[in-house]
Amino acid sequence: MEFSESLEFDHEDRKRIYEFVERHGEVEADDARDRLRVDPGGFRHHVAILKRDGYLEELDGRLRAAFEEGAAEEYETDGVEFTIRPARQEDLSGIVGAIRRVAERGRYIVAESVADEVDHQEALLRHNELESRMFFVATVGSETRRSSEGPGTTDPGDEVVGWVHLHAPELDKLAHTAELTVGVLDEYRGHGIGSHLLERGLAWAAANGLEKVYQSVPSTNEDAIAFLDAHGWETEAVREDHYKIDDEYVDEVMMAVEL
Repeated sequence: MEFSESLEFDHEDRKRIYEFVERHGEVEADDARDRLRVDPGGFRHHVAILKRDGYLEELDGRLRAAFEEGAAEEYETDGVEFTIRPARQEDLSGIVGAIRRVAERGRYIVAESVADEVDHQEALLRHNELESRMFFVATVGSETRRSSEGPGTTDPGDEVVGWVHLHAPELDKLAHTAELTVGVLDEYRGHGIGSHLLERGLAWAAANGLEKVYQSVPSTNEDAIAFLDAHGWETEAVREDHYKIDDEYVDEVMMAVEL
């Protein structure tokens, strides 16, 4: 299911099942059935249709909203191997952690609020009647982490080292726009990861019929402003003293790019 598709259900229970799963990110099928009080036969029937029509997917008895957003792409730059791929619900904690590490010095206010919202909702991807939210992540494996961080890294799983996030409201007057955040952990910068993430996010936006993508950063985040400027973004406005960081007033720089 693409985000640009309208949500149309020809049965109320089918609509309730999708909205329940979408709101929770991922749920046990039996738990969803019991909490929604749908009879077992009807529940299985509705889930089968939702899966057939591309609204839901099921893995090991767990249901999640289905998003067809392309395959993983692998890259290697200066000895650093990384993968850019659509995020999955199980990436939630890794994404929240990466965003908070990037934003910890108060230089990425919007991204920090995204992390708080995702963490609170416990649902990573969203597509409902009010909003669409998509993430792509950059991940590295254990070998790359050992090379970057030195000896002692023992976690065998992939680590989220960067993200791109897009939030698109479904309101008609704003449906052609999306807000974007993008970031990479300090120790993995300089390898083109941010550029690949940004490219993937903008490609998603264009494929879903969006015409304009925007984001805002404090004026003290000179690296982010220079990064966006180098990729063709333009400064549309500056709001003076919009933020207060470490007891100092800081301007907000509002930037955008046309697709």
